[in-house]
Amino acid sequence: MMEWIQANAVLVGAIAVLLVLALVFLLRRGKALPEKREYRDVLSEGAAPASRNSALIDAPPAAAIAPPPVLAEAPPPATDEGDDLTRIKGLGPKISTALRALGVTRYAEIAAWTEADVARIDAQLGAFAGRATRDNWIEQAKLLSSGDTGAYEAKFGKL
Repeated sequence: MMEWIQANAVLVGAIAVLLVLALVFLLRRGKALPEKREYRDVLSEGAAPASRNSALIDAPPAAAIAPPPVLAEAPPPATDEGDDLTRIKGLGPKISTALRALGVTRYAEIAAWTEADVARIDAQLGAFAGRATRDNWIEQAKLLSSGDTGAYEAKFGKL
């Protein structure tokens, strides 16, 4: 018998595949198909469609509604408070507040910093340490304190 199976391996394989396919077909056929649901709502029971909501249609046009009042621009910072340090690239509101707490309020003060001053300030800036050197605050402050906005914008970008 084994010799016959070995001699007719293709035929035996084909018979095995046919038996598996027949078994799968019979098992799948036994499952019931899902029940088809009929969707019903109030309209299928004879109710009339809802009337159209005309609240937005009857509303006045947008042009008839008065625009909100325009708020006045905030006044520039007072000159006795110092310069706007946030104009220096890389120096944001948080660092500006920290510098003001340390007594630094003017571009001229930053422009006059030495390496020792930078090291002293960096030690007190915490997470912002190294920004003065990396963002070149001293050179930016020199240009801003001299009022040379053209040279500043040429080197560091638009204010």
